[in-house]
Amino acid sequence: MIRYCRRCVMPETKPDILFDADGVCSACNHYAARAEVDWDARRSELLEIVTRYRSSSPSNYDCVVPVSGGKDSTFQVVRVLELGLTPICVTSTTCRLTDLGRRNLDNLHRLGVDSIEMTPNPRVRRKLNRIGLREVGDISWPEHVGIFTTPVRTAVQMRVPLIVWGENSQNEYGGPAAAAADNTLTRRWLEEFGGLLGLRVSDMDGVDGLTERDLIPYSYPTDEELAEVGVTGIFLGHYLPWDGWANQVIAQAHGFETYPTFVEGSLVNYENLDNAFNGIHDYFKFLKFGFGRATDLACMMIRRGRLARADAIELVRRHDGVFPATHLGISLEEILEDLDISIDEFVAICDRFTNRRLFETDRQGELIKDRHGNLTKVNFDNVPAT
Repeated sequence: MIRYCRRCVMPETKPDILFDADGVCSACNHYAARAEVDWDARRSELLEIVTRYRSSSPSNYDCVVPVSGGKDSTFQVVRVLELGLTPICVTSTTCRLTDLGRRNLDNLHRLGVDSIEMTPNPRVRRKLNRIGLREVGDISWPEHVGIFTTPVRTAVQMRVPLIVWGENSQNEYGGPAAAAADNTLTRRWLEEFGGLLGLRVSDMDGVDGLTERDLIPYSYPTDEELAEVGVTGIFLGHYLPWDGWANQVIAQAHGFETYPTFVEGSLVNYENLDNAFNGIHDYFKFLKFGFGRATDLACMMIRRGRLARADAIELVRRHDGVFPATHLGISLEEILEDLDISIDEFVAICDRFTNRRLFETDRQGELIKDRHGNLTKVNFDNVPAT
């Protein structure tokens, strides 16, 4: 039987989640602790950091801001500009950029910032997509590496010490207390929580003809290079109250465009709009751990008083873990064709990474699927509403 948080609907199968003696998850407890935070003091800390790192030279930038064009990175840029900083915005382009993602990225640039887009060799990335999917069940593995390495490499090469990231995912989604309380992003944080899934970049050297030079965009700078520039990465969400819904309201007021309907497997229309691979990525999280993006969103809405737990249970049952036949209107066949992976091979990979303890199976241990390929969780129907 899967145990669920008594306050939200997060299952105990989530990596790094902790439950207290009352059955409440660490993400809910982290959020509750925000009521005790002196946000005025935190903002003063942020202003001190801004003063300390502002470039003394008019010929260089004050900070690097990693951006995707999404609602959170649009919010980051708005706040950084309000602080009077001159940022260089850095994008590690997604594996399959959508038209909507392109428009939102262009809109972000129009906020009045200089920008750099790093687009890795598509042949190399295609190989890494296939390796990531087959070896660790993450088709977006190279993207998750690149969004952390590209801004840091840029900071070193342009000698801009301060990097302004968005949220600390370990605080927002529940993780070890020390990691959740971090206000900086370090190499250790990246290696533990940055989505590498135990597959190191150095492991790719020699696989499928890949060389060390092919992996340059995915390689983190050395400790010596970081120390020479004094690179420091801070989480903006540590200093300002972080709320994805509020972020998208502010982003829309600055030209951010949403999807016409809710995104497949999700509950909203304002996030994960840039990459057609996101549906596959979220689906594999569901297969491995029994929850997907709908659960993440429902939990955040419950904590903020925007959704009753009983309604969250029904919405998660309806939308979480839907087989990704399409994502953002792009068919699975089209996505896989570019990677030279057939639907049959994809389904076989899905089955290989599915945790059979979390889903209904027949007497032979085979997964039970409906006509659309969807699975059924073992005891979600019995989750109490309160």
